[in-house]
Amino acid sequence: MTIESNVTVDNNIWQLLQKWWRKKIVPVLANLKFAIALLLMIAVLSISGTVIEQGETPGFYQANYPEHPALFGFLTWKVIQVVGLDHVYRTWWYLALLVVFGISLITCTFTTQLPMLKSAQKWKFYDNPKFFQKLALSAEIENQNLDNLTETLRNKKYLVFSDGDKIYARKGIIGKIGPIVVHVGMILTLLGGVWGAMTGFIAQEMVPSGDTFQVRNILDAGPWASGQIPKDWSVKVNRFWIEYTPAGSIDQFYSDLSVVDNSSQKELDRQTIYVNKPLKYQGVYYYQTDWSISGVKIQLNNSPIFKLPMAQLGQGAQNRIWGTWIPTKPDLSEGVSLLAKDLQGTLLVYDTKGQLVSSVRAGNSVEVNGVTLKILELIGGTGLQIKADPGIPLVYLGFGLLMLGVMMSYFSHSQIWAVSKDGKLYLGGRTNRAQVVFEREMIEMIEQLNIIIDVPVKAV
Repeated sequence: MTIESNVTVDNNIWQLLQKWWRKKIVPVLANLKFAIALLLMIAVLSISGTVIEQGETPGFYQANYPEHPALFGFLTWKVIQVVGLDHVYRTWWYLALLVVFGISLITCTFTTQLPMLKSAQKWKFYDNPKFFQKLALSAEIENQNLDNLTETLRNKKYLVFSDGDKIYARKGIIGKIGPIVVHVGMILTLLGGVWGAMTGFIAQEMVPSGDTFQVRNILDAGPWASGQIPKDWSVKVNRFWIEYTPAGSIDQFYSDLSVVDNSSQKELDRQTIYVNKPLKYQGVYYYQTDWSISGVKIQLNNSPIFKLPMAQLGQGAQNRIWGTWIPTKPDLSEGVSLLAKDLQGTLLVYDTKGQLVSSVRAGNSVEVNGVTLKILELIGGTGLQIKADPGIPLVYLGFGLLMLGVMMSYFSHSQIWAVSKDGKLYLGGRTNRAQVVFEREMIEMIEQLNIIIDVPVKAV
């Protein structure tokens, strides 16, 4: 087979594929019912990602979604992890649905919306009186010329085109642009979601007051997220503190954070964050989400000051308690346990038998096992959730265009034709929405022309 024959066969195959795409695939992608079905699927999956906790450890799902009894008879921790319901928004099938929905919107825009806009921008004159009888609203007017009608139409903000004894007028072309803007907004929103899922990450850190840290404990990240994780700078927790209500409950907790350059140790930024007020630096957000007691500073008699870590013993918002063990003899043969439940400063001291010895506040001393134990300071730890989502600007832009497009779509696209023939002025028009308002406008124009209507105004 010659080279020319091979090229001819390849061209024929390519033409067949193009024809198959145009005839079979494009109509499906541009179909409104198909787009609505995709949107409903995305909505249901998004709801599942909201109801089922995202990015938790395997132990969390094993504890909360056991196999016996399975939630709803089928939802277990194995199903959640195999299907990917623990990270719905980053699964291949969720992203694939977003891509297909975006392609559907693009296809509909180019095959339906843009041709409709192009058609609406064209004008066509009619000189056959029978045409006006087919319009939703029409009239025959005696003793009127086109000049009076042209002036009336322009006063009604119509764009008027004339050709001899024929007129075409329109207004509200923005209503035809609105659906296109809506589609563009939805496409940008989808692009932002996909880009954020591929390049963003979520991490969580518990950092003692005074420590400097880099992001290490990453819970969830996209395949291209490495460029977003901070490497050239770190964050220092200058101070963490809690404000309490008079009743003793937590009112708000704060973290004083500094962004520090890793090479020069220069402070690049400093902010105090609290719940719903994060630190933002180079697209990375640090949210205040949790707290802990990380340690305690003590002194035994006149010894050097020790900083001992405190471990969390209880779980849950109502049972959180932290404790540590303090040796009171150099050979570690005796000691006391120190327990605290908040940063207000009251600690409980227990002996080796589990008996309560005393209570003490930070800054005070207590006698235990023949030594003076002084509590200098309780050290708080801040719980931070760190997020980066580069797709957020696109999502915001998409939502903005979506709202703008919806408002634009409320404008009615109204068209009016007129022709002067055989001593009569034939007038007719139609609109794509607000039919009653358009009818009133037509009647008002006719009344302003001060005419006698031989054929009554009719609405079809």
